[in-house]
Amino acid sequence: MYQPEIYATALMFMLLSMFCWGSWANTMKLCPGYRFQLFYWDYVGGLLLGTLLWGFTLGSTGSTGSPFLAALLGIHARELWMAALGGVIFNVANLLLVAAIEVAGLAVAFPVGIGLALVIGAVANYVINPAGNPVLLFSGIALVVIAIVLDAVACSLREKSRKKAGGKGILLSLLAGVLMGCFYPFVAKAMSSPATPGPYAVAFFFAIGVIVCAVPANYLLMRKPVDGQPAVDFSGYFTAPGRWHLFGIFGGVIWCTGTIFNFVASGTHFVGPAVSYSLGQGATMVSAAWGVFVWREFAGTSSHIKKLLAFMFLFFLFGLSAIAAAPLLAAQ
Repeated sequence: MYQPEIYATALMFMLLSMFCWGSWANTMKLCPGYRFQLFYWDYVGGLLLGTLLWGFTLGSTGSTGSPFLAALLGIHARELWMAALGGVIFNVANLLLVAAIEVAGLAVAFPVGIGLALVIGAVANYVINPAGNPVLLFSGIALVVIAIVLDAVACSLREKSRKKAGGKGILLSLLAGVLMGCFYPFVAKAMSSPATPGPYAVAFFFAIGVIVCAVPANYLLMRKPVDGQPAVDFSGYFTAPGRWHLFGIFGGVIWCTGTIFNFVASGTHFVGPAVSYSLGQGATMVSAAWGVFVWREFAGTSSHIKKLLAFMFLFFLFGLSAIAAAPLLAAQ
C-alpha cells in the first residue's frame, strides 16, 4: 500500500482531506427539496464505493505493509471491530450534522459542530499517540476554539435579525460535534496496533460500520425527523431525479477520499492521529467559506456580523497554521 515518506506529502494529504471534508455537503445543497434522509442512502453507498476505489488503487501499490485485498482478508477481529465501531459513532454524528445543515446552514453547522469535534478528537487522539509539538498543537486548537465562538455569535445575531429560531440548529451541531470528536480514537487504535491492517482496510470496515448503523438510524429519522418537518416517505427516493442520486453518491466519495487521505497521513510516524485529525478538521473553515461566499447564507446581514466572520476566518487560519507546524517542531 502507498504511504507518504516525507512530511510535505503527508501535509498535502491532510490539506486535501480538509478540502474534501469541508466540501462534500455542497452535493446536498445541489438537491433542493430532497430530504436529507433520502439523500443519505446514496451518500453511504458512495462512501463504501470510495473505500473500494482507493483501496484497489493507492491501497494496492507501494512497498509499505500489505496490499488492500490481503489486508482485508488478514485483519484481526479486534481491529475490525474498532474500525466498525468508529463508523457507527461517526454515522450517528453525521446524521445529526446533516440535520443541522438543513436547519441552520453550512456556515453554522460546520464551524460549531466540527469545531467542537476538533477539540474533543485532538485531545483524545493526543492521549493515544502524543506525536507533534504539544504547545503548537494545543495553541492552534485554542485559536480554533476562538473562531468557533465568533462563528456562533455571528450565527446567533443572524438568526435574530431574520427572526428565525436557530437554537435547534446549534443544539444539533453541538450534539454532532461531541460524537464526531469520539469516532477517530477508535480508528486510531485500529491503525496503531502491532497487527494493524493499514488505513485502506480500516477505512473499508469503518464504512461497513457506517452502513450497518445507517439502516436503523436513518430509517428512524425518516419516521421521526429532528428538523421539524413531516415524516419522510421512501417513495420519494425512487421518484427523485437521477442526478440527485449521483450527487449523493459523489458526496460520499468526496467524504471518503478525505477520510482515507487523513487516515493515511495519520499512520505516518512523523504526523500521528492528533495532528492529522486536527488539520483535517480545518474543513470547518472550508465549509464556512462555501456557506458565506458561494451559498450566500449571510447575505444581507449587518457589517458587525461580517466583521465577526472575518475574524473567525483569521483565527482559523492562525490555528490551522500552528497545528500544521506541530510535527515540524516536535518536542525531542
